Amino acid sequence: MTELSLADTSGALRQPTVNLRRNSSGLGWSHLYLSTQEEQPYRAEFDATATHMLVLHLNGPVTVSRGRGRAAQTRRVPTGGLFLHPAGRRLAVELGGRLDTVHAYLTERALQDANNGSPVELSEELGTADPLIEQLLLALEGLVQQWEPSARTYADHLTGMLAAQLARRHRANRAEPTPSRIPSGLSSRQLSAVRDLMEERLADPLPIADLAAAASLSVSQFARQFKASTGESPHQFLLRLRLEQACRLLRTGTTAIGEVAVDCGFSHQEHLTRVMRAKLDTTPGAVRRPG
Repeated sequence: MTELSLADTSGALRQPTVNLRRNSSGLGWSHLYLSTQEEQPYRAEFDATATHMLVLHLNGPVTVSRGRGRAAQTRRVPTGGLFLHPAGRRLAVELGGRLDTVHAYLTERALQDANNGSPVELSEELGTADPLIEQLLLALEGLVQQWEPSARTYADHLTGMLAAQLARRHRANRAEPTPSRIPSGLSSRQLSAVRDLMEERLADPLPIADLAAAASLSVSQFARQFKASTGESPHQFLLRLRLEQACRLLRTGTTAIGEVAVDCGFSHQEHLTRVMRAKLDTTPGAVRRPG
């Protein structure tokens, strides 16, 4: 699937009053477009889009209105407040003051994958608080700000968590219970195929969709069953494999540390050092020179 882009958004980001700071263009994200910006007051209407729009307020409070006439809603939205607008609906909105925001645009496919393949009708929300979604959006924004190609699996994992939380907590028909089943886990054949793919493409950005395909599962099924089998997310498992291989090469060979880093899926030597220090409380140099 092609990368999601500004063309897949509502048009709010194209307003002359919006000062874009950074976005996910060029990162290859196929189910999420993310942008951080400063917005000045405006009033506008936008056509319906195929993506679900989610806005996180980074400061506030600020007055926001949505809708027209009797259906209009107006609220003072505080820092951390969310604005949710489902796909397929026109949007009328008025921003009453200067505001810093993170915009996320999510595909219907991602939402359905997070709901066992079934459609989800999201609610229209203004000023909602959801600490988990707030943290997920901030984590995704952090990835955009300091992108490493090796973080592709992690970005897909966060996108799946975001879609799952929307499907679980922000559906229009919340009175209908969402079936919950204990994941059964991957078969030994599936787990072996996934691990083989990870090891084969250890140095490459590896989308979760490719790992799910190796197990002949949907992305959401794969993520749940993989964790049930291993106790780790695909990103955590892959990172561990990369670190194990890096340590192996450092202990047994003479290849330069920078080359080892790239060969094991890290962007550069500093990236390997940062991750190794955080996960193993050591450095590549110390591993190469065991005490």
